[in-house]
Amino acid sequence: MAEITASLVKELREKTGAGMLDCKKALTEAAGDMENAIDWLRKKGLSAAAKKAGRTASQGLVAATAKDGKGVVIEVNSETDFVARNDDFQAFVDEAMQVALDEDGDIEAVKNHKAGDKSVAEKLTDLVAKIGENLSLRRSASLKADKGAVVSYVHGAVTPGKGKIGVLVALESDAPADKLEALGKQIAMHVAATNPMSLDISGVDAHELEREKGIIAEQAKASGKPEAIIEKMVEGRLRKFYEEVVLLEQAFVMDPDKKVKDAVADFAKELGSDVKITGFVRFGLGEGIEKEETDFAAEVAAQLNK
Repeated sequence: MAEITASLVKELREKTGAGMLDCKKALTEAAGDMENAIDWLRKKGLSAAAKKAGRTASQGLVAATAKDGKGVVIEVNSETDFVARNDDFQAFVDEAMQVALDEDGDIEAVKNHKAGDKSVAEKLTDLVAKIGENLSLRRSASLKADKGAVVSYVHGAVTPGKGKIGVLVALESDAPADKLEALGKQIAMHVAATNPMSLDISGVDAHELEREKGIIAEQAKASGKPEAIIEKMVEGRLRKFYEEVVLLEQAFVMDPDKKVKDAVADFAKELGSDVKITGFVRFGLGEGIEKEETDFAAEVAAQLNK
């Protein structure tokens, strides 16, 4: 059996990120063999990660990037906001984002993608053991532009390309990609601020549209106006609804006197080339995740009483 020296323990700790006492125990169990000790810690870490998997992860980072007519946005969650500033966590998000770019945003393909001798999912599990929080590679999406450009934007950036809100905007045009970058960035910032429901009127969710129509109709009928007036009231309020939720119909954040579609048309005239928004994606960190109410004082007390 090899001697369990302080330098050996330190080496194992640097390789795995595990605690000093755990590293010493692992080396003892593995009779000083480094690889077996790493395996022992991995098994222990996997067990610990499984216990953490039930905890809500609604913090973390959204990351977005675009190049050569293709862009991707991903969300990787953690339990606390502190982890978003962890170098190892940020490095994992960067790696997962690059894989997502290669895999066209297919989340299952990203998880199963092998980077070296481990898949992205396995690397995330190892990171759970190292950081000590439940982590989740929640979702990813991709946009392409056969001609034109895809532009990415991150709002509330913790570090370049990673923050609280990630947006992709695809522009179709014969104009040079670098000329489209400025417009794309402004549209992406607008999307981050307004969170549109759809690109155009035809893309509005049918269920949401019927629900809104029902509400508008009931409000109009309650006015007691004649049927012909009610119809006009419904039409007017429906237009107002579209102006609130449809990207092309919204007032442009950069110039509220114009609709987004008018701003795009003006830009196209300046370029001397047609420009069309063909798609957008917006990820807001933790949206749709049911967050647990946590009594942090009680948690601390419980840890101290262990």
